[in-house]
Amino acid sequence: MAYSYHVVDVFTQVPFEGNALAVFPDASGLDTEAMQTIARELNLSETSFIFPSESREGSTRVRIFTPASEMEFAGHPTIGTAFVMRATGIVPRTARSFALQENVGIVPVRVDGGDEPLIWLTTPPIHDLGRFDRKQCAAAISLQEDDLIPGVPCDLLSAGNPCIYVALRDKATVDRAAIDTTAFYGLIRGRNELACVFVFTPTSEGAYSRMFAPEYGIVEDPATGSATGPLAAFMMRNNLVSKSDGTAFVSEQGTKMKRRSLLHVLVHGENGSNGIEVGGHVTPVATATLSLGAPAVIQ
Repeated sequence: MAYSYHVVDVFTQVPFEGNALAVFPDASGLDTEAMQTIARELNLSETSFIFPSESREGSTRVRIFTPASEMEFAGHPTIGTAFVMRATGIVPRTARSFALQENVGIVPVRVDGGDEPLIWLTTPPIHDLGRFDRKQCAAAISLQEDDLIPGVPCDLLSAGNPCIYVALRDKATVDRAAIDTTAFYGLIRGRNELACVFVFTPTSEGAYSRMFAPEYGIVEDPATGSATGPLAAFMMRNNLVSKSDGTAFVSEQGTKMKRRSLLHVLVHGENGSNGIEVGGHVTPVATATLSLGAPAVIQ
């Protein structure tokens, strides 16, 4: 069988920057093993699969895979898939609001006006899952405790994708961070859930960030929408950004790996009590066909 798919760069208006995503508009007939195999073959941060036959009224069923595992929720696949849904007519091109049915539940999507609109997702509920020793967190990213912002804890937060948030002194320190495999697995030893490490420093625009996800088969992620809503919550609770209704900022991620991404954040209600939106632009890159069951023929 042949399956068409689209490759888009998310959280950018520049081709070959942002976070690349493959989207299969109709994955009918693919089982979990096949989707995982395809995601491993394409070897992007994530690949998303749309199932029209399983979609409910008002929402579209989507499953998301990294090269190593299936995700409960992921941000750049949500926004990139929403873009492809509008571009291919799965939802009307004029649609300004709709929803994706992901493993985490229903994820609302909102689209700004204009020819190249920002596409926004509403972050699912954010959960506190624990706190880690600052010195151990520093070691896990090949740094010293003095490289961390004084007095700011290292908390594990999740909106479907658990991340340990580590606040660093400046951009140069963020750029020096690198996973120390032994220290990282020592840090998370005994946990049943997979976990990532999200490092950042506050900036005048919002934050300068990087994210490492070795347990997902991702050395470094260029843009992590699922972690950016919890980032906003973490920054508000630690007085690193305003807690006011309407607070807006940008997290710059992926720059160190030459995949600069701009993730927009909009806070609703004091401390995000009425929700946190994460938004970005999407740039189409390629359309292709994947053949299963027989060798592909190059013409």
